[in-house]
Amino acid sequence: MSKALIPPKLEQDTGVLVYITNTPGMDGIIRQVPEDFVVDEITNREEQDNGKYLICTLAKKNWDTHHLIRDISRILRISQQRIGWAGTKDKQALTTQKISIYDMDQSELERIKLRDVTITPVGRSNKQVSLGDLWGNRFRIIIRKIVQPVDEVNTLMELTSSQIREHGGVPNFFGIQRFGIQRPITHVVGRKLVEGDIEGAALEYIARPCSGESDDARQVRQYVLDTLDFKGGLLKYPVRLRYERAMMSHLVEKPGDYAGAFFSLSPNLRKMFVHAYQSYLFNLILSRRLEGGLPNAALVGDIVCFKNAAGLPDTTRTQMVAEDTLDGINNLMRKGRAFLTAPVIGYETPMSEGVSGEIEQEVLEDNKVDLEGFKMPGLPELASKGLRREIIIPVDSGFRVMEDTLNPGYTAVELVFDLQKGAYATTVLREYMKVSPDQN
Repeated sequence: MSKALIPPKLEQDTGVLVYITNTPGMDGIIRQVPEDFVVDEITNREEQDNGKYLICTLAKKNWDTHHLIRDISRILRISQQRIGWAGTKDKQALTTQKISIYDMDQSELERIKLRDVTITPVGRSNKQVSLGDLWGNRFRIIIRKIVQPVDEVNTLMELTSSQIREHGGVPNFFGIQRFGIQRPITHVVGRKLVEGDIEGAALEYIARPCSGESDDARQVRQYVLDTLDFKGGLLKYPVRLRYERAMMSHLVEKPGDYAGAFFSLSPNLRKMFVHAYQSYLFNLILSRRLEGGLPNAALVGDIVCFKNAAGLPDTTRTQMVAEDTLDGINNLMRKGRAFLTAPVIGYETPMSEGVSGEIEQEVLEDNKVDLEGFKMPGLPELASKGLRREIIIPVDSGFRVMEDTLNPGYTAVELVFDLQKGAYATTVLREYMKVSPDQN
């Protein structure tokens, strides 16, 4: 882990303060075309011929998952609650995943004619597709427009990959997608919700201008922030700001009902705010641990989890490391059967002791976090007990360095790797590229 290499401000604003490698970044860009970022879901589901759920493979390009599910539900004239999926996939990518649709005949799918969307029936089941079905994702990513020649890039890739292997993987940071790239405020909204400032949270989401946005969006947001004129805001806001418009419509009908305004959003989107704040605190804790030079090995007071039947970390099975179990736990970690964890803060999160516990408490104190706030008395359906999350994700990436066919004179790298569910491909890419997320 290098203290000399300082991450860009956008990452620092989301709690990501360190790299685990000390190699120079090779820069470059991703997602020049959607086909440069391919994501295939890894699942253990086996479908049948019968069942109340129609199971389909959904392939999409340039679609936000939530927007697409909403449009599919409208076309089929059903509630969004009847559509299940295991994970939200990248928008600027070519992605494949399974979805379930309750009480639906496959002939009805012929009505769905959306650009860059293919829905293919693969069977039926009595169990909907849900988060528990997701084991992970397989990525094939091409980094383009690298200035260095092929041989230099190949050497740099080898060196960075070697350091990642030495550390047992990359830090399991929550990626920038969790917070928003153009408007990285999702965690700020979540913080205000946890603090009980529901009005402030709503105004932050509806009206806080951000530098990454277009001029017209910043101007109309500033107008509403200054005037609280939601009716006028509806006339001025671009149609593409659909969620903000939905919240303002509610506030025009029911002035002052800021809690109700959040209910104009989908349940998944509402939950994202508190989750993003928890993610920010997790990133800070993990960064502090790495800055402190703590090894990827258990210390007395750490909390570890154990692998499940799929060989993945199961954070529902945890144990605090004691003096008499230290050697045994570290032996299990070397064999890939136990994993170090850090807290995703909630009102009942198990906290570490010892050195790791001191780091966790420092972050809570520095951010003036009141754990009781996560009970969310103003919006109790958003309450979160918290959990533990593994801090290092193993990654064994294969790569190929080549001439960049889309950008003559530049070099490109194709990376292929699998990641467990909940992990972000950007946490792997950032160790190689070391560029600001808003450059991609």
